[in-house]
Amino acid sequence: MATSNSSNEIPATDFKIVMAFLEEWGLFTPIRPDYNVKGAYSKVVGGALKLSSLHKGKISCILTAKPPVLNGIGRLHGLTVASVAERVAIACAKTVVGEDGDLFLGELSVSYLSSAPRNAQVIVEACVVSSENKRTIVELIFGSEETGRVLYLSRATFYSMPLSSRL
Repeated sequence: MATSNSSNEIPATDFKIVMAFLEEWGLFTPIRPDYNVKGAYSKVVGGALKLSSLHKGKISCILTAKPPVLNGIGRLHGLTVASVAERVAIACAKTVVGEDGDLFLGELSVSYLSSAPRNAQVIVEACVVSSENKRTIVELIFGSEETGRVLYLSRATFYSMPLSSRL
């Protein structure tokens, strides 16, 4: 019969294993001062993203999987994908709504189908699929330039006014 531990403490061996794992992934590494400022990640992501084409309701960009935007196993970091999806979706929506229209992100979904390795060129295509009643929906496809394979899919919903004023 198994004995139960009435306390909420983790056994010392398990604690050491978990702490070693977290340390290996850099949890206890201090953030460099030049990256510990507001907007620092946007600058890193922006350095890996280049505009290819711009039309009303449609934008195409190239995202290069450079080392600063990779995760611990050398693949495009999930935060990078989400940040690029948000940034490109906003730009795409503004081609329809206009520069002076305030947009509020209501929802952002990202589906990971595959991953992009180091130095991969990822084509990011955004398209407005609906823009009516102060709501704009943008769909994004992240595809490998080399293989043409879809890597990530994203969908963003924007509102032209704060949600609180709609109640």
